[in-house]
Amino acid sequence: MPVQAFVFPGQGSQSVGMGRDLAEAFAPAREVFQEVDEALGQHLSKLMFEGPMEDLTRTDNAQPALMAVSLAVLRVLEREGGVDIRRDVALVAGHSLGEYSALAAAGALGIAQTARLLRLRGNAMQAAVPPGKGGMAALIGVGMDMARAASLCAEAATFTDEAGKTHRQIIEVANDNGGGQVVVAGEMAAIDRIIDLAKAQGVKRALKLPVSAPFHCSMMEPAAEAMRKALDEAEIKAPVVPVVANVTAAKVTDPATIRDLLVRQITGTVRWRESVDAMAAMGVDSFVEIGSGKVLAGLVRRINGDVATRSVGTPADIEAYLAAR
Repeated sequence: MPVQAFVFPGQGSQSVGMGRDLAEAFAPAREVFQEVDEALGQHLSKLMFEGPMEDLTRTDNAQPALMAVSLAVLRVLEREGGVDIRRDVALVAGHSLGEYSALAAAGALGIAQTARLLRLRGNAMQAAVPPGKGGMAALIGVGMDMARAASLCAEAATFTDEAGKTHRQIIEVANDNGGGQVVVAGEMAAIDRIIDLAKAQGVKRALKLPVSAPFHCSMMEPAAEAMRKALDEAEIKAPVVPVVANVTAAKVTDPATIRDLLVRQITGTVRWRESVDAMAAMGVDSFVEIGSGKVLAGLVRRINGDVATRSVGTPADIEAYLAAR
Protein backbone atom coordinates (compact mmCIF):
# COMPACT_ATOMS: atom_id res chain seq x y z
CA MET A 1 0.00 0.00 0.00
CA PRO A 2 1.29 3.49 -0.81
CA VAL A 3 2.09 5.81 2.09
CA GLN A 4 -0.01 8.86 1.27
CA ALA A 5 0.14 12.54 2.08
CA PHE A 6 -2.84 14.75 1.22
CA VAL A 7 -1.69 18.23 0.21
CA PHE A 8 -3.88 21.31 -0.20
CA PRO A 9 -3.35 24.18 -2.69
CA GLY A 10 -2.93 27.90 -2.05
CA GLN A 11 -3.62 31.12 -3.91
CA GLY A 12 -3.05 30.98 -7.65
CA SER A 13 -4.97 27.71 -8.00
CA GLN A 14 -8.38 29.43 -8.21
CA SER A 15 -10.38 29.46 -11.45
CA VAL A 16 -13.92 30.46 -12.37
CA GLY A 17 -16.11 27.36 -12.38
CA MET A 18 -14.14 25.55 -9.69
CA GLY A 19 -16.34 23.27 -7.62
CA ARG A 20 -19.38 23.61 -9.89
CA ASP A 21 -19.18 20.07 -11.29
CA LEU A 22 -18.65 18.74 -7.75
CA ALA A 23 -21.80 20.50 -6.57
CA GLU A 24 -23.79 19.15 -9.52
CA ALA A 25 -22.58 15.58 -8.97
CA PHE A 26 -22.38 15.14 -5.19
CA ALA A 27 -24.63 16.09 -2.28
CA PRO A 28 -21.70 16.08 0.23
CA ALA A 29 -19.96 18.76 -1.87
CA ARG A 30 -23.12 20.87 -1.94
CA GLU A 31 -23.27 20.60 1.86
CA VAL A 32 -19.74 21.98 2.22
CA PHE A 33 -20.40 24.90 -0.12
CA GLN A 34 -23.62 25.72 1.72
CA GLU A 35 -21.83 25.58 5.09
CA VAL A 36 -19.14 28.01 3.85
CA ASP A 37 -21.74 30.35 2.30
CA GLU A 38 -23.69 30.44 5.58
CA ALA A 39 -20.55 30.98 7.67
CA LEU A 40 -19.57 34.00 5.58
CA GLY A 41 -23.08 35.36 4.97
CA GLN A 42 -22.23 35.45 1.26
CA HIS A 43 -22.96 33.36 -1.82
CA LEU A 44 -19.27 32.58 -2.25
CA SER A 45 -20.17 29.42 -4.16
CA LYS A 46 -21.94 31.53 -6.83
CA LEU A 47 -18.76 33.60 -7.23
CA MET A 48 -16.71 30.40 -7.50
CA PHE A 49 -19.02 28.87 -10.09
CA GLU A 50 -19.71 31.99 -12.19
CA GLY A 51 -17.00 34.58 -11.48
CA PRO A 52 -15.98 37.22 -12.33
CA MET A 53 -12.34 36.21 -12.00
CA GLU A 54 -11.20 39.60 -10.63
CA ASP A 55 -13.57 39.19 -7.65
CA LEU A 56 -12.68 35.54 -7.11
CA THR A 57 -8.97 36.39 -7.12
CA ARG A 58 -9.37 38.99 -4.37
CA THR A 59 -7.53 37.41 -1.45
CA ASP A 60 -10.50 37.67 0.96
CA ASN A 61 -12.54 35.57 -1.50
CA ALA A 62 -9.84 33.30 -2.94
CA GLN A 63 -8.71 32.01 0.45
CA PRO A 64 -12.04 30.62 1.74
CA ALA A 65 -13.05 29.58 -1.80
CA LEU A 66 -10.00 27.37 -2.32
CA MET A 67 -10.50 25.82 1.10
CA ALA A 68 -14.16 25.13 0.25
CA VAL A 69 -13.25 23.21 -2.91
CA SER A 70 -10.59 21.18 -1.10
CA LEU A 71 -12.95 20.24 1.74
CA ALA A 72 -15.77 19.46 -0.71
CA VAL A 73 -13.49 17.00 -2.54
CA LEU A 74 -12.44 15.46 0.76
CA ARG A 75 -16.05 15.16 2.00
CA VAL A 76 -16.99 13.33 -1.23
CA LEU A 77 -14.01 10.97 -0.89
CA GLU A 78 -15.06 10.22 2.68
CA ARG A 79 -18.81 9.85 2.15
CA GLU A 80 -18.92 8.33 -1.34
CA GLY A 81 -15.60 6.51 -1.43
CA GLY A 82 -15.07 5.35 2.12
CA VAL A 83 -11.78 7.21 2.51
CA ASP A 84 -10.79 7.56 6.17
CA ILE A 85 -8.10 10.20 6.59
CA ARG A 86 -7.03 8.73 9.95
CA ARG A 87 -6.56 5.27 8.41
CA ASP A 88 -5.53 6.06 4.85
CA VAL A 89 -3.32 9.15 5.12
CA ALA A 90 0.01 9.45 6.94
CA LEU A 91 0.44 13.24 6.82
CA VAL A 92 -1.30 16.38 5.56
CA ALA A 93 0.16 19.72 4.48
CA GLY A 94 -0.95 22.80 2.60
CA HIS A 95 0.67 25.70 0.78
CA SER A 96 0.04 28.94 2.70
CA LEU A 97 -3.78 29.17 3.06
CA GLY A 98 -3.78 25.44 2.19
CA GLU A 99 -2.42 24.80 5.68
CA TYR A 100 -5.83 25.86 7.02
CA SER A 101 -7.48 23.41 4.58
CA ALA A 102 -5.11 20.68 5.82
CA LEU A 103 -6.01 21.43 9.44
CA ALA A 104 -9.74 21.34 8.63
CA ALA A 105 -9.26 18.07 6.73
CA ALA A 106 -7.54 16.57 9.77
CA GLY A 107 -10.30 17.70 12.12
CA ALA A 108 -8.29 20.39 13.94
CA LEU A 109 -10.63 23.14 12.70
CA GLY A 110 -14.30 23.11 11.75
CA ILE A 111 -15.20 24.11 8.19
CA ALA A 112 -17.30 27.16 9.16
CA GLN A 113 -14.59 28.40 11.53
CA THR A 114 -11.92 27.85 8.87
CA ALA A 115 -13.93 29.88 6.34
CA ARG A 116 -14.27 32.78 8.80
CA LEU A 117 -10.57 32.64 9.74
CA LEU A 118 -9.54 32.69 6.08
CA ARG A 119 -11.87 35.61 5.32
CA LEU A 120 -10.26 37.52 8.20
CA ARG A 121 -6.79 36.43 7.07
CA GLY A 122 -7.46 37.70 3.55
CA ASN A 123 -8.81 41.02 4.80
CA ALA A 124 -5.94 41.45 7.26
CA MET A 125 -3.28 40.64 4.66
CA GLN A 126 -4.83 43.08 2.19
CA ALA A 127 -5.11 45.85 4.80
CA ALA A 128 -1.54 45.40 6.11
CA VAL A 129 0.09 47.20 3.17
CA PRO A 130 -1.38 50.04 1.05
CA PRO A 131 -2.07 49.06 -2.59
CA GLY A 132 0.99 49.43 -4.81
CA LYS A 133 3.47 49.67 -1.93
CA GLY A 134 4.46 46.01 -1.94
CA GLY A 135 4.63 43.09 -4.33
CA MET A 136 6.03 39.66 -5.07
CA ALA A 137 8.27 38.17 -7.76
CA ALA A 138 9.11 34.64 -8.85
CA LEU A 139 12.74 33.73 -9.55
CA ILE A 140 12.92 30.62 -11.71
CA GLY A 141 15.83 28.69 -13.16
CA VAL A 142 18.39 25.94 -12.68
CA GLY A 143 20.31 26.53 -9.46
CA MET A 144 17.76 28.92 -8.00
CA ASP A 145 17.41 28.03 -4.33
CA MET A 146 16.91 29.67 -0.94
CA ALA A 147 20.56 30.66 -0.55
CA ARG A 148 20.80 32.31 -3.96
CA ALA A 149 17.44 34.07 -3.51
CA ALA A 150 18.49 35.33 -0.06
CA SER A 151 21.73 36.70 -1.55
CA LEU A 152 19.76 38.51 -4.28
CA CYS A 153 17.38 39.88 -1.63
CA ALA A 154 20.31 41.27 0.39
CA GLU A 155 21.61 43.01 -2.73
CA ALA A 156 18.21 44.35 -3.79
CA ALA A 157 17.35 45.63 -0.31
CA THR A 158 19.76 48.58 -0.47
CA PHE A 159 19.83 51.54 -2.82
CA THR A 160 21.59 54.89 -2.96
CA ASP A 161 19.63 58.09 -3.52
CA GLU A 162 20.68 61.12 -5.57
CA ALA A 163 22.38 62.65 -2.52
CA GLY A 164 24.55 59.57 -2.14
CA LYS A 165 22.72 58.32 0.96
CA THR A 166 22.18 54.56 1.27
CA HIS A 167 18.69 53.30 2.17
CA ARG A 168 17.41 49.86 3.08
CA GLN A 169 14.06 48.41 2.04
CA ILE A 170 12.24 45.19 2.89
CA ILE A 171 12.60 42.24 0.52
CA GLU A 172 12.58 38.66 1.76
CA VAL A 173 12.16 35.06 0.61
CA ALA A 174 8.42 34.29 0.78
CA ASN A 175 8.07 30.80 -0.75
CA ASP A 176 10.73 28.16 -1.32
CA ASN A 177 8.73 26.16 -3.86
CA GLY A 178 11.59 23.92 -4.96
CA GLY A 179 12.53 22.74 -8.42
CA GLY A 180 14.38 26.00 -9.10
CA GLN A 181 11.49 28.28 -8.13
CA VAL A 182 11.68 30.77 -5.25
CA VAL A 183 9.21 33.60 -4.61
CA VAL A 184 10.28 36.84 -2.91
CA ALA A 185 8.14 39.57 -1.35
CA GLY A 186 8.72 43.14 -0.23
CA GLU A 187 8.58 46.80 -1.11
CA MET A 188 7.78 47.44 -4.77
CA ALA A 189 10.97 49.33 -5.61
CA ALA A 190 13.03 46.46 -4.15
CA ILE A 191 10.96 43.95 -6.17
CA ASP A 192 11.80 45.92 -9.33
CA ARG A 193 15.49 45.91 -8.37
CA ILE A 194 15.64 42.16 -7.71
CA ILE A 195 14.08 41.43 -11.11
CA ASP A 196 16.77 43.54 -12.81
CA LEU A 197 19.53 41.98 -10.67
CA ALA A 198 18.33 38.43 -11.31
CA LYS A 199 18.20 38.97 -15.07
CA ALA A 200 21.66 40.57 -15.03
CA GLN A 201 23.01 37.54 -13.13
CA GLY A 202 21.59 35.04 -15.61
CA VAL A 203 18.48 33.84 -13.80
CA LYS A 204 16.32 32.24 -16.48
CA ARG A 205 13.06 33.96 -15.49
CA ALA A 206 12.33 36.75 -13.02
CA LEU A 207 8.81 38.09 -13.10
CA LYS A 208 6.45 40.11 -10.97
CA LEU A 209 3.44 38.14 -9.73
CA PRO A 210 -0.14 39.39 -10.15
CA VAL A 211 -0.84 39.65 -6.41
CA SER A 212 -2.34 42.49 -4.41
CA ALA A 213 0.09 42.48 -1.47
CA PRO A 214 3.55 41.24 -0.37
CA PHE A 215 2.55 38.01 1.39
CA HIS A 216 4.87 36.04 3.69
CA CYS A 217 7.28 38.82 4.60
CA SER A 218 7.74 41.18 7.55
CA MET A 219 5.47 43.80 5.92
CA MET A 220 2.61 41.48 6.93
CA GLU A 221 3.20 42.03 10.67
CA PRO A 222 -0.12 43.91 11.16
CA ALA A 223 -1.93 40.91 9.64
CA ALA A 224 -0.04 38.55 11.97
CA GLU A 225 -1.27 40.56 14.95
CA ALA A 226 -4.86 40.41 13.69
CA MET A 227 -4.60 36.63 13.23
CA ARG A 228 -3.01 36.19 16.66
CA LYS A 229 -6.12 37.68 18.25
CA ALA A 230 -8.50 35.61 16.10
CA LEU A 231 -6.58 32.37 16.63
CA ASP A 232 -6.43 32.94 20.39
CA GLU A 233 -10.22 32.71 20.37
CA ALA A 234 -10.46 29.85 17.84
CA GLU A 235 -11.13 26.29 18.90
CA ILE A 236 -8.26 24.15 17.62
CA LYS A 237 -8.26 20.42 18.31
CA ALA A 238 -5.41 17.95 17.87
CA PRO A 239 -5.47 16.80 14.20
CA VAL A 240 -6.21 13.12 13.61
CA VAL A 241 -3.05 12.92 11.48
CA PRO A 242 0.04 15.15 11.83
CA VAL A 243 0.24 18.37 9.81
CA VAL A 244 3.57 19.37 8.27
CA ALA A 245 3.78 23.11 8.96
CA ASN A 246 4.91 25.70 6.41
CA VAL A 247 7.28 27.59 8.70
CA THR A 248 9.08 24.61 10.25
CA ALA A 249 8.73 21.90 7.56
CA ALA A 250 8.12 19.54 10.49
CA LYS A 251 5.07 17.66 11.71
CA VAL A 252 2.89 19.13 14.42
CA THR A 253 -0.13 17.88 16.39
CA ASP A 254 -0.24 20.09 19.51
CA PRO A 255 -3.04 22.71 19.25
CA ALA A 256 -1.07 25.46 21.04
CA THR A 257 1.88 24.94 18.68
CA ILE A 258 -0.43 24.92 15.65
CA ARG A 259 -1.90 28.26 16.79
CA ASP A 260 1.57 29.80 17.13
CA LEU A 261 2.75 28.46 13.76
CA LEU A 262 -0.31 29.86 11.95
CA VAL A 263 0.56 33.32 13.29
CA ARG A 264 4.23 32.96 12.32
CA GLN A 265 3.20 31.74 8.86
CA ILE A 266 1.79 35.20 7.94
CA THR A 267 5.26 36.78 7.94
CA GLY A 268 7.35 33.62 7.52
CA THR A 269 8.68 31.73 4.53
CA VAL A 270 6.56 28.90 3.11
CA ARG A 271 9.17 26.12 3.20
CA TRP A 272 7.43 23.91 0.66
CA ARG A 273 10.54 22.20 -0.78
CA GLU A 274 11.72 21.22 2.71
CA SER A 275 8.18 20.11 3.62
CA VAL A 276 8.02 17.73 0.66
CA ASP A 277 11.52 16.43 1.40
CA ALA A 278 10.55 15.92 5.06
CA MET A 279 7.39 14.01 4.15
CA ALA A 280 9.35 11.78 1.76
CA ALA A 281 11.94 11.17 4.49
CA MET A 282 9.08 10.12 6.80
CA GLY A 283 8.12 7.45 4.28
CA VAL A 284 5.53 9.18 2.09
CA ASP A 285 5.73 7.86 -1.47
CA SER A 286 2.42 9.21 -2.83
CA PHE A 287 1.27 12.85 -2.76
CA VAL A 288 -2.41 13.51 -3.48
CA GLU A 289 -3.37 17.14 -4.16
CA ILE A 290 -6.91 17.74 -2.91
CA GLY A 291 -8.76 20.68 -4.46
CA SER A 292 -8.56 23.11 -7.34
CA GLY A 293 -5.84 22.87 -9.98
CA LYS A 294 -2.64 20.88 -10.31
CA VAL A 295 -0.01 23.34 -9.03
CA LEU A 296 1.17 21.37 -6.00
CA ALA A 297 1.44 18.05 -7.83
CA GLY A 298 3.71 19.78 -10.35
CA LEU A 299 5.87 21.30 -7.60
CA VAL A 300 6.15 17.94 -5.81
CA ARG A 301 7.30 16.22 -9.03
CA ARG A 302 10.01 18.84 -9.54
CA ILE A 303 11.20 18.44 -5.95
CA ASN A 304 11.19 14.62 -5.89
CA GLY A 305 10.90 12.60 -9.08
CA ASP A 306 10.68 9.30 -7.18
CA VAL A 307 7.25 9.82 -5.60
CA ALA A 308 3.82 9.35 -7.17
CA THR A 309 1.59 12.40 -7.55
CA ARG A 310 -2.08 12.85 -8.34
CA SER A 311 -4.48 15.82 -8.36
CA VAL A 312 -8.07 15.21 -7.24
CA GLY A 313 -10.39 18.13 -7.90
CA THR A 314 -13.18 17.04 -10.25
CA PRO A 315 -15.74 14.20 -10.34
CA ALA A 316 -13.58 12.42 -12.95
CA ASP A 317 -10.51 12.78 -10.70
CA ILE A 318 -12.46 11.39 -7.74
CA GLU A 319 -13.65 8.41 -9.80
CA ALA A 320 -10.12 7.68 -11.02
CA TYR A 321 -8.63 7.99 -7.52
CA LEU A 322 -11.20 5.69 -5.96
CA ALA A 323 -10.84 3.16 -8.80
CA ALA A 324 -7.07 3.04 -8.25
CA ARG A 325 -7.32 2.35 -4.51
